[in-house]
Amino acid sequence: MRCLVGVSTTSLLAVLAMAPAAFAAPAGVTFDVPAGPLGPALIEYARQAHRQVFYETALMKGRTTPGLQGRYTEDEALTRLLAGSGIVVDHTGPNVIVLKPPVIAADPPPPAGPRPAASTEVQALVVTGAQIRNVSPISPLSTVSRDDMDREGRTTVADALQSLPQVFGGVATPATQLLGTDRLGTNDTAATGVNLRGLGATATLVLVDGHRMAGSGVTGDFADVSAIPSSAVDHVEVLLDGASALYGSDAVGGVVNIILKRHFDGAETRMLGSLTSDGGAGETQVGQTFGKSWDTGNVTVSFEYDARDALHSAQRPYTANANLTPFGGTDEDVFYAHPGNILVPNPATGAFTPEWAIPTGQNGTGLTPSSFLPGQVNLSNQREGSDVLPQQKRYSSYLSFTQQLGDRVTFDADVRFTDRDFAYNLIQAVDIFPVTKANPFFVSPNGTSSEDIGYSFADELGGLKVTGSAENWGSTGTLTFDLGRTWELQMSGAYAQELGYRNEDHILNSSFLNEALGNTAPDPATGYKPAVQGYFDPFGDGGANGRSVLAFIDSGFVHSVTNSQVATFDTKVDGTLFTLPGGDWKLAVGGQVRQESFQERNESEASKDTPTTTLTGPDERLVLAAFGELRAPIVGPDNAVPGIERLEFSVAGRVEQYPNFGIAANPKLGLLWSPLTGVKARATWGTSFRAPELTELFQPSAIGPDILPKGGTSEIVLLLTGGNRNLKPETASSWTAGVDLTPPQIPGLTLSATWFDIRFTNQIGVPVAQNLNNALNSPAYASFITALDPTNAADLAKVAALLAASTSPNASLFPPSAYAFIVNGEEVNTGGLLERGLDLSGGYDLRLGDEDRLTLSAEGTLLFDYVQQVTPNSVPNSLLNTGGEPASLRGRASAAWTRGPVQATLSVNYVGGYRDIVLDRAVASWTTADLQILWRPTNIRALTKTSLALNILNIADSSPPFYETPLGTGYDPANANPLGRVVSLQLIKRW
Repeated sequence: MRCLVGVSTTSLLAVLAMAPAAFAAPAGVTFDVPAGPLGPALIEYARQAHRQVFYETALMKGRTTPGLQGRYTEDEALTRLLAGSGIVVDHTGPNVIVLKPPVIAADPPPPAGPRPAASTEVQALVVTGAQIRNVSPISPLSTVSRDDMDREGRTTVADALQSLPQVFGGVATPATQLLGTDRLGTNDTAATGVNLRGLGATATLVLVDGHRMAGSGVTGDFADVSAIPSSAVDHVEVLLDGASALYGSDAVGGVVNIILKRHFDGAETRMLGSLTSDGGAGETQVGQTFGKSWDTGNVTVSFEYDARDALHSAQRPYTANANLTPFGGTDEDVFYAHPGNILVPNPATGAFTPEWAIPTGQNGTGLTPSSFLPGQVNLSNQREGSDVLPQQKRYSSYLSFTQQLGDRVTFDADVRFTDRDFAYNLIQAVDIFPVTKANPFFVSPNGTSSEDIGYSFADELGGLKVTGSAENWGSTGTLTFDLGRTWELQMSGAYAQELGYRNEDHILNSSFLNEALGNTAPDPATGYKPAVQGYFDPFGDGGANGRSVLAFIDSGFVHSVTNSQVATFDTKVDGTLFTLPGGDWKLAVGGQVRQESFQERNESEASKDTPTTTLTGPDERLVLAAFGELRAPIVGPDNAVPGIERLEFSVAGRVEQYPNFGIAANPKLGLLWSPLTGVKARATWGTSFRAPELTELFQPSAIGPDILPKGGTSEIVLLLTGGNRNLKPETASSWTAGVDLTPPQIPGLTLSATWFDIRFTNQIGVPVAQNLNNALNSPAYASFITALDPTNAADLAKVAALLAASTSPNASLFPPSAYAFIVNGEEVNTGGLLERGLDLSGGYDLRLGDEDRLTLSAEGTLLFDYVQQVTPNSVPNSLLNTGGEPASLRGRASAAWTRGPVQATLSVNYVGGYRDIVLDRAVASWTTADLQILWRPTNIRALTKTSLALNILNIADSSPPFYETPLGTGYDPANANPLGRVVSLQLIKRW
């Protein structure tokens, strides 16, 4: 639920329900539909009439229309377009039309038994959540149309999905990656994933026209929806239920299916420019789509360019400085500074603490022991030089082709490509390094021969620069065979690939720093001679270090390339088994062969004098799958009884075989009951799973020493990290129960409520590695800790064997007897998550006289439980309404008023308040409003088929609620965004 100017969604829906039907009166719409093939003309009609029109592609074969210009009611316009075709029009719901073929004597006779009357719900060819044609899923399904995106001012698919109440932004977004709040930290190319229900981007299956995308990120474990050109998008279907019984792995939180344009006719130009009131993150978007239809096919091609500026930390007050005391927070400035601090290790903990501050306003020469400031600390802003959002440029292209091959065979193919370039600055390196008398600037405040200095390089080297690109490919080819008597065979192949390039250049090389400090002898391989080109001055302020020495120590780099691929071959046959009084019993069965691979290549020179190259993979696996789905109507129009106008059930199942863990089998059941016209109750139950990613299985193991706190002391441990070939799938069971209302007494009114219950178990993670500082102190991690006895020969042999297998340069630092524990930080099956909540939505489309139309809508999600068990030994912990986690209440409500060529839409967004459990204080709720004014002139000849929209997101320029992150930013990127007011102007021209 969401609040609309102080009115709850429940209240809003109640008001809608009481609105008198007398307001609904017919009114005309000005249509401009070109003559030509009927299919593209109907697409244009649907757009102008704000209706959904569904039909079989074959129904349009050879049919044309003289077009339509003028003002008509929606029904009158459709009648004129279909004149003489014999096509049957079925009004299945408010603004939903299904077109059916005329009865032709030559058609084969139907199966025995009476034919059912027209269905009372949308009949689509294939809708997400069902493998059978011409049925809708019983599971809850939300659709975002191209018009919805335009009307709400959402310029990309990623923006449109992030606005949905069921999508949580806590992981796999550019902001969470740059600000360090994404605990996984694998989003190295600043991609945008989809995280339905807060179960993780890896637990949401993303499809494009029903086919998988290649994985993104350093582990290739989620799909990047920012790679999809918005100009090519027809609509997006979001299935809000587990669906592994239909689609296999990853469909735990739900499925997002992005449907691209396939039957476009004509040309369309899109241009958009946007600015933020407070600077940064401006956007430019240009798109061009062409399409041509003929009697037996279509070709559509689309190109898009999209560029967004970076948002620098300095451009927002709550991200500019880590000292958050002006906002009521704490000072997150650090003692790594310039000038730095002389540090002394604490004998009890081993931690460094500042004892003397190096004085400011001097160049490092002429210092004496008395120059240092005992008991004082220099602090630095750890946010200096960093970015909140990256600069991105995207170049996208898309081509689709459809051709009927005779009367019973259709061929479809498409290919898309996106090159997304990115650049951003991370927090610059800080370091603790020793300085000895070998450095000509050395001075000691206490007469020792060396000192440890806490130092920040931010003002000398700037932010840590990251650049790169992500190349995303996708292609499909499909043959569809009409087998007769409603049966159809479909065979398709698909291939997807993502190449990710990430470059960190000009990073601090610790080996070169030691040379420049004089800690190590000059290396002939580097060619740098400190005595000639200059030593690094660790004591000076300002510009004490010259350009040559800074360029030398700043010449490190890390270059990485990832290659993720998925290739599939699918076959499916579906049709009507038989007809009973309740309706057609329909079946779909099929299979899939899927090949997945992932490879990573790294080249780095960050701590050595020569580059080091590592190659991981290619890791591959072949997955075999078989699936089936049955839709069984028990009661329909022909055998309805009081209280049961309709009763249907569905059963689906899928089996997938993996080479590493064997078989995963998942069933799904659904029940739909309509007690009376306009009331539909539904329920589903099913299981889902996520197979371990290739990197989670095969990532090379790393073994090396670490020092971790235990009580008031520190212990030397042997830390194991890497993949785990014994991983099992993550599993989940999901329940949904809901009701949909479309009362015939109030045309245009729709209400819906869905209860959901998800129990996610065996989640894969690295709980110890994510919380190393508590590993030895918390009983939750006991199962990952092995205590060692330095006098036990078996323990010593175990440690010696691990050290012998280690590739760490620090493996020889300590003898086997020095280790107190072995800490397992590898990928493991561990805890689980329980989530329960309620989705609410409603809408009302009504007429106000002959000229005005008002469309009201509201949707929201109310969470009751979001409980996580991190490890099998830990106590379940509620994360609901805590920072960085889902809020219990998210929603959106809007009102759109249309009069002639002008439409104005006002939307209100709401995120409920929650608590900062670290600082134990409240985080305020956040309400923003968006406005769009759309103009589609019809009486200006030069502007026909043109729409011009002014979009204002966050009209009041409302800053996100204050929330303090560990890295010194003052907002929660999981539940808010830092853009402020965004003003854009969009032009759409059809030719």
